[in-house]
Amino acid sequence: MKLDDSLLIAYADGELSAADAASVEQALAESVDLRRTVELLRASRLPYREAFARQKLPPVPDELRRRVEAMASAAQERTGFAARQPARRSPSLLWLAAAFVAGAFCVGLVQQLNARLPGAFSNGAATTASVDRRSWVSVAADYQRMYTRETVESVAPDRTAAVDKIDAIRNVDGIRLRVPDLRPAGLAFKSVERLRYDGKPLVQIVYLPERGVPVALCVIKDSRPDESIAQKKVDGMTVVSWRQNELAYALIGTPDSGDLPTIARQIANANVDEIFSALAADRAARG
Repeated sequence: MKLDDSLLIAYADGELSAADAASVEQALAESVDLRRTVELLRASRLPYREAFARQKLPPVPDELRRRVEAMASAAQERTGFAARQPARRSPSLLWLAAAFVAGAFCVGLVQQLNARLPGAFSNGAATTASVDRRSWVSVAADYQRMYTRETVESVAPDRTAAVDKIDAIRNVDGIRLRVPDLRPAGLAFKSVERLRYDGKPLVQIVYLPERGVPVALCVIKDSRPDESIAQKKVDGMTVVSWRQNELAYALIGTPDSGDLPTIARQIANANVDEIFSALAADRAARG
């Protein structure tokens, strides 16, 4: 079986038959890059299908539908996957086409962020898109614009999985991450994600406020001198950024998400508790 992106995504989503899943797992056992790709796919999984179902989307043009179907058919013929699951093609393609139309504004983000995932293509090599370079804050703000309240409010945080990711962020990515507990500020933790921008690890911690759209605290390595807290507008999002101890931070939301500058100062001054510290300490003690 030839592995490509669609097959790995189906495996990460638990949509393969037992036989196909076994074949993928055999390939994963032999490839560190493939295992990391599947890990990233699982880490970035959120209920986008349910979120799109709540949106008022424009009708899918017939020409776009035909192109999506043609691309999917070609991919399925290359992998031999179509013959094994012929009945699932149409509903999935309809949703894919609708999502494509609704998310067309994200093309630049997909090229700059997702195209850099290791092993994201069938030959195992990451490809850099030939697009204008933008700051990581601008790309992160675009990424955060895709999140709606409906997207994340039903997500139940998995504490064990979160600690696994935090361990990888600290030990593999080399980012001294401290996940702040922002419940006193009215922000409930939802997820922590490992992303990449321009070949560098980028951490996104997602919170849901009592009202308004989700908030993200994004962290990336930056060896430049410390920089004080500053607020600006980036692509319609409110961004409060600062640099501290060779890390750059961006707290991203909207005006109705809360008092972001005050929350940023609390994080920068370590005036908030750390989530998962007790669980992480217990794991370290057990070895």
